[in-house]
Amino acid sequence: MFKDHFSSVSKGYAAYRPGYPDRLVEVLAEVSPGRDLALDCGCGTGQLSVLLASRFEAVVATDASAAQIQQAERHNRVTYRTALAEESGLPEGSVDLITVAQAAHWFDLPKFYEEVRRVARPGAALALITYGVLHVEGDVDAAVQHFYYDVVGPYWPFERRLVENGYRDLPFPFEERPVPTLAMESWWDLKDLLGYVGTWSAVKEAEKSLGTNPVLEFEERLRQEWGDPTTRRRVTWPLSLRIGNV
Repeated sequence: MFKDHFSSVSKGYAAYRPGYPDRLVEVLAEVSPGRDLALDCGCGTGQLSVLLASRFEAVVATDASAAQIQQAERHNRVTYRTALAEESGLPEGSVDLITVAQAAHWFDLPKFYEEVRRVARPGAALALITYGVLHVEGDVDAAVQHFYYDVVGPYWPFERRLVENGYRDLPFPFEERPVPTLAMESWWDLKDLLGYVGTWSAVKEAEKSLGTNPVLEFEERLRQEWGDPTTRRRVTWPLSLRIGNV
């Protein structure tokens, strides 16, 4: 069953989700047997889909959330579809690369892997991509970590733990390739950081349980420690990859 944690925050996702580095797309293109068609499953608002279009002739990007698809960034090489990852609707043996960015922990993986084998061309690549907990430069990082782990930590779904450990606990029935060490980076002011935190599913669950939005108290603390709220600080996320050929 599709667990929709994101339709209610789809606009925030489009505005505040961090971008993937160009090097990631270079790596994905290098491991693919061709550059004709990439399938981006669980595409959200298209952060990775549009980057893939710089290396592939065509990209089909699917997400089970129609709200996410509606907010997705448009590109003439990207075709967006509302569809389950386990039921892409693509022809057999048609895809050079299948990607899943920050979404595989929600899938019915046995069924998804069946679909991967069905749509993959010989030697096609599969990449599961996830990024972990953010770190903000300077002393404010302590407040960010406290909020993530201690304040809203109990409200994260179980699947979030799979993200935190870089998908190492997910089954992956393909021979894995070595992958480079990569990270995501943004330069954010206080408004950007709070906007991103507001997209967290744990924040929404905490608000339901507590009857108040925990970001409000967090914002008060951050304003004291951030200084000028327009000051931009470096924010990084560790990026984890599991890549194999089908």
